Amino acid sequence: MKILLLCNKPPYPASEGGPMAMNSIISGLLEAGHQVKILAINSEKYHVKESDIPEEYKKKTGIELIDVDLTVNPLNAFLNLFTKKSYHVERFISKEFKDKLTEVLEKEQFDVVQLEMLYMAPYVETIRKHSKAMIVLRTHNVEHKIWERIAKETKFFAKRWYINHLAKTLKEYELSALETVDGIAAITRKDAAFFRKYCSKPIIDIPYGVYPEQFTPKSEIDGKPKFYHIGSMNWMPNEEGIRWFIDEVLPKTVEKVPNFVYHLAGRSMPEWLTSLNNPHVDVIGEVPDAKEFVSNNDVAIVPLLSGSGIRIKIIESMALGKTVITTRVGAEGIQYDEDVNIIIAENKAKMVEAIRSLNENPQTAVKIGQAARKLVEETYDNRKIIARLLMFYEQIKPGSKISFL
Repeated sequence: MKILLLCNKPPYPASEGGPMAMNSIISGLLEAGHQVKILAINSEKYHVKESDIPEEYKKKTGIELIDVDLTVNPLNAFLNLFTKKSYHVERFISKEFKDKLTEVLEKEQFDVVQLEMLYMAPYVETIRKHSKAMIVLRTHNVEHKIWERIAKETKFFAKRWYINHLAKTLKEYELSALETVDGIAAITRKDAAFFRKYCSKPIIDIPYGVYPEQFTPKSEIDGKPKFYHIGSMNWMPNEEGIRWFIDEVLPKTVEKVPNFVYHLAGRSMPEWLTSLNNPHVDVIGEVPDAKEFVSNNDVAIVPLLSGSGIRIKIIESMALGKTVITTRVGAEGIQYDEDVNIIIAENKAKMVEAIRSLNENPQTAVKIGQAARKLVEETYDNRKIIARLLMFYEQIKPGSKISFL
């Protein structure tokens, strides 16, 4: 098959959740012997120089980056209040990207055009006009649910009202976009079930996949466990969760575990974190090797209060044999067994107790980490996931008699 991927940000380098999810699909399709072409939006928030992309990657994917200004314009954001359009989506509409897409579609024929995330859906009309390819929407989240949860946690009335407006218009666009494509590949079973309520098109869940052999597990713990978090702080739910942990959970944790230190790694650390003067928080920032950072720590604390989709960094921590403490929101989309391969701490008290318990019983963390690694091997091997995606492509072909949910 020949597959064109439209990406809302460059999939290379795979240094945060979205690009990592895209790259797992790309590498899997290439390994399975299919041809891949990438068109990606290149913005100021996640900007990549083409010269920094390895020649081998360029050759395999034919990747092209199109600069699009995604900066929030206060005037446009205000005027958007008087329309029913989603400001989130409108920012991704670009004449330059449309022109490049048209050029590619007129030059090459594709079997599948895969939209990586909802924000590529505005280009469906262009694809239909210039190609007979099947269109698959790869959803990384139920996008509007992220903003609904953020609004719910926002205390300032005017800001909460505005975020609710953004969530409402985004929801209307998101649900209407489902019927414009030929199939939807959701990243979790829960997301797939949600979309089925609103859409008659074929839907499948295709989670984030890894190659287990590329993750050398290290679940042994020398002395007391080291607690950590890794994730990009320019994703609002991450920053929201870390702020909640530091403000609400950390003081009670230190009462129970006086020597507790929370090691924070990831891109785009906000100023309030980098200037934080707290002996119990080690703000590291972006690390050159995420796997090495995780391997050198023991227990991930992922205090997510909002968000949707699957937490890629949780899957990778589990692949490295680490115990993860998270909320039910954080664990959404992961086929876990509570207290067997993950620890669910739904509130402040439970999170403090989980930290205290593992600090006093490191072997429990070792046992849970080993079970987490086993889950990854059985469920999140990328080869198995790509095989399901390819079957889904076959299912949505015109005239296909394959039934696959």
